[in-house]
Amino acid sequence: MDSDNSPESGHETGGIAADRLRSIIERVERLEEERKALGGDIKDIFAEAKSAGFDVKVIRQIIRLRRQEPAEVQEQETLLDIYRRALGM
Repeated sequence: MDSDNSPESGHETGGIAADRLRSIIERVERLEEERKALGGDIKDIFAEAKSAGFDVKVIRQIIRLRRQEPAEVQEQETLLDIYRRALGM
């Protein structure tokens, strides 16, 4: 009998390569930890912005706009203007 057929070995168990599966899971877990740490860092930056007198809600909007294509931003701004005029704003 081959003792290397344990789930810890590089062999397949039930059609699954255990080492590859473990590697994928561990990589995702590390990235989730990094994301959690980054989320905390971002929260700290927004707290810093707020304490400096900036409006965090507006900063979030600007960040969202910067992610979009310029044409998409222009289209949204045009529609917003049209809707405002339709409502007498």
